[in-house]
Amino acid sequence: MAQLHDIDRFTTPPDIADVEALAREAMAFVPPELRRWAAEVIVKVEDFPDEDTMDEMGLETPFDLLGLYRGVDLMRKSVLDSPQEVDIIHIYRRPILDYWCETGEDLRDLVRHVIVHEIGHHFGFSDEEMERIEQGVSPR
Repeated sequence: MAQLHDIDRFTTPPDIADVEALAREAMAFVPPELRRWAAEVIVKVEDFPDEDTMDEMGLETPFDLLGLYRGVDLMRKSVLDSPQEVDIIHIYRRPILDYWCETGEDLRDLVRHVIVHEIGHHFGFSDEEMERIEQGVSPR
């Protein structure tokens, strides 16, 4: 595992444990009043999306997806529902590293952006609504 405090000077690509640590760190940036609603969400770091996900999302390559929220968003959940599935945020390490190398963006910021984006899906926001939030406009 690379030293996270020295993230700008990796001599080898960050491994799954490194990206998991960055994801945990990113979750700490979610405001506490929202984090409590996402406490049950599992963050799982994998190298790539699986074949079923690629087919479902219509991906041309496994590098086309940085993260994915799977579950029932809070806008559609009811306390009367019996849980069918665990809410999971999948973080895809290799596509993130590829994007990181192409853009030179800070890896911490990139992982944080993906986590926040996928948490937004947990809260029921669409991609368009999250884009408006990032631009400082009310999502609804």
